[in-house]
Amino acid sequence: MTQSLPHSAGADAEPDQPGAYHYGVMARAIAAIDAAGGAPLPLADLASELHMSPAHFQRLFTRWVGVSPKRYQQYLALGHAKSLLADRATTLATAQEVGLSGSGRLHDLFLRWEAMRPGDYARGGEGLTIRWAVADSPFGPALAMATDQGLCGLAFTAECGEAEAQADLRARWPGAVFVEDPDRVLPLVSAAFGGRGADLHLIGAPFQIKVWEALLQIPSGHVTTYSDIARVIGAPKAVRAVGTAVGRNPISWLIPCHRALRKSGGLGGYHWGLPVKRAMLAWESARQDASPQQE
Repeated sequence: MTQSLPHSAGADAEPDQPGAYHYGVMARAIAAIDAAGGAPLPLADLASELHMSPAHFQRLFTRWVGVSPKRYQQYLALGHAKSLLADRATTLATAQEVGLSGSGRLHDLFLRWEAMRPGDYARGGEGLTIRWAVADSPFGPALAMATDQGLCGLAFTAECGEAEAQADLRARWPGAVFVEDPDRVLPLVSAAFGGRGADLHLIGAPFQIKVWEALLQIPSGHVTTYSDIARVIGAPKAVRAVGTAVGRNPISWLIPCHRALRKSGGLGGYHWGLPVKRAMLAWESARQDASPQQE
């Protein structure tokens, strides 16, 4: 059984909240923008590609991201990651010095987390009950998993599909018992995306948890590099291992692995698909810069 959060709508309707339907439209728009090879697409042409009127498409688009399609195209340019790295790179060591580390303040002031004990993790989650549900999100359908302590898994399935995401997350904790329970899980997802507070239960090896804690220090709209993360956790030569740990982050978006870039400014990888990572970075940048005066 699949439940949605929030409501999804058809092509001619406008959902009450931006969710998977909006992201589906945006994903098609991104593909059209990419196909243009860097040439700006006028609103009328982009709307025609999506079989919508220009007014309806602009209204839908602006509601999702906060800026117009014309403005958003700038954030989707292939050089945007490099400009982010130049203008909005977060020095994680500084973040630690001013008190941004630790369970009292992480990721946008509303996440609280605790980690599974290493011995319990080594047993593959044996004896642990993990509840799951499928929900809508601003970035398409999401598979969410939670223990009694909080969310432990969040995967975006627009690129890989639900079956692959299920297999991926379950393989991380093979000893756990998995129970579909939307009544328990969907309110946690709603609170997380609504900014009302979220408890996280980090289930990973000690090195991975160090990396994920560093990711939690990166503010929305900013980025850092794998090498900077390696320095902050005291393993400056372990850049490759840091990259692997970033890729194994089980709680996407809330633990913002999409904000980790290569030192060159390249996007690097993203476990749930690079189109989703690009959309997330552009969405955050657009929302940070949005103002009523922008076109």
